[in-house]
Amino acid sequence: MGEGRVIRNVVCPFCGCCCDDIELTVENNAIVNARNACALSQAKFESAREERALRPKERADGSFAETDYERAIRHSAEILAEAKYPLLWGWSCTSCESQRVGVELAEEVGGVLDNTTSMCHGPGLLAVHDVGESTCTLGEVRHRADLIIYWGCNPVHAHPRHMRRYTAQSEGRFRKGRGERKMIVVDVRNTATARMADEFVRIEPNGDYEALAAIRTCLKGEGLEQEVIAGLPSTRFEKLADELIDCEFGVLFFGLGLTMSKGKSRNIDAALSLVRDLNSRTKFLAMPMRGHFNVTGANEVFAWQTGYPFAIDFSQGYPRYNPGDTTGVDIASRGDCDAALVVASDPISNFPLEAAKGLASVPIITIDPHETPTTNASEVALPSAMVGIEAGGTAYRMDGVPLTLSKVLEPPEGVMQDTEILSAILREVRNVRGGR
Repeated sequence: MGEGRVIRNVVCPFCGCCCDDIELTVENNAIVNARNACALSQAKFESAREERALRPKERADGSFAETDYERAIRHSAEILAEAKYPLLWGWSCTSCESQRVGVELAEEVGGVLDNTTSMCHGPGLLAVHDVGESTCTLGEVRHRADLIIYWGCNPVHAHPRHMRRYTAQSEGRFRKGRGERKMIVVDVRNTATARMADEFVRIEPNGDYEALAAIRTCLKGEGLEQEVIAGLPSTRFEKLADELIDCEFGVLFFGLGLTMSKGKSRNIDAALSLVRDLNSRTKFLAMPMRGHFNVTGANEVFAWQTGYPFAIDFSQGYPRYNPGDTTGVDIASRGDCDAALVVASDPISNFPLEAAKGLASVPIITIDPHETPTTNASEVALPSAMVGIEAGGTAYRMDGVPLTLSKVLEPPEGVMQDTEILSAILREVRNVRGGR
């Protein structure tokens, strides 16, 4: 970690784009410049040392006091080993290596393993179970796509480099720039992304399913009986269907505006079915706009080890999957869990009120680089190195491409990595359970 060192081709550990062209300048074990980074990425890199948790804490005799890792790990293991139905939550902002240990730990304690997918793109995964998915890599989009649709998402704010690196503003092998691509935005409000589009299709709130069904009807050559659909004249959908057919390579990117509005998984069913219909006339693909930098990795790791991507219940000794019942928010809302392990997440801030109250009522173990409302409500809080900055590993980009995360800084003295902490807790759980 030499002075004034420039580290190239660093993968950004912020959003699902996982931009892998970041150049970092490191001086005195701090990042002083992040070249090619968006504002969100730059803020994460350059403020990596701010507001950090540096020592483990545990709650004892009414106080939340500093302790050492050995005692905190032992306390964590005792909580999990004694729990009858623990919830293991988070996992989207850590490495695949940590997620792998998390699966093993969840199986060992007979708990429920869930990641943040259940609060964002979970309905999209349920739709893939139902109808399948025609998709590709972002590299193919960059080189080939001449029509890009953003439906229910605002990448200008949520994924700032998405358009420049992969879609409308990118320069690919076969598509040389903005002039050779058309961008359509479908949303309920005039977002920053909509203002950059060639066409903005403004539908009424919760009108997504009707709009998608109308386009599919037009593709089949059938007439629309209603004059107004989703707040728009039916002729607008006829025109849109023609535009979709006329492209050579189209891509539909969808966000939480589609997955979390009325209809949820049925909206994605309709979107994926629309893409399937279009493939009988042209080349068309779909892709979700994933948020956390390794939420896709969590789905991949959980699926290849258990068969299911999220909401996995090990309480019967084998993995069961029933989203809506075995998802973290539902379990916490019902008060079913009697302990929780939270990794790289802040559910006390982000859960619905009833779920946050339910979670706060049980012993929480938190593994996180920063102090958060969740760490402050915890029984045990273990600080960890920042994955992708102070610890390496593997992450999956939103299109399912695995990338290597870099270690560019040394973590604060004595701070352990997520994988080390989880492995130590797993070993201690086995010791505690074996000693009964």
